[in-house]
Amino acid sequence: MLRVALSSLVALLTLLAMPAEAQARLQCVAYARQIGEVQLSGNGRDWWVNAEGVYARGERPRPGAVLAFRGTSAMPYGHVAVVSKVVDDRHILINHANWSRPGMIERGVMAVDVSPAGDWSQVRVWYGPTGSLGLRPSPTFGFIYPASATVTAANETARTNG
Repeated sequence: MLRVALSSLVALLTLLAMPAEAQARLQCVAYARQIGEVQLSGNGRDWWVNAEGVYARGERPRPGAVLAFRGTSAMPYGHVAVVSKVVDDRHILINHANWSRPGMIERGVMAVDVSPAGDWSQVRVWYGPTGSLGLRPSPTFGFIYPASATVTAANETARTNG
């Protein structure tokens, strides 16, 4: 028993002694694939194009959908986040990684549609270091829907039109 505890302590101290850059950091893409049903490859900025013909895409948030962010000078690889809850037409809660701090996982944080057209093409996202929504809007492509959300949306459309 003592040997196991000592071995665990040594492993922990070794990890803590590593320089921060040597420790593995969870990226947004890996985290989105891990917790969500949308399984795509590439950087966050690539997911929108890579989803074409594989997953339905659109402008309306749904739980389980992935919000795909465009690449910018501040965020050259783009970003992806999984919708955990739709609060109203302009507010959602998301789960994502690597936004407020490198490798940090954030669950149930606010994202707000600030686009003039209400189409989720510009959002502000909760930023941990300031304890508020980010100051600059981030451009997005829209939402990528997992197969289960696509089937639900098709059923809703059929009921409405039928």
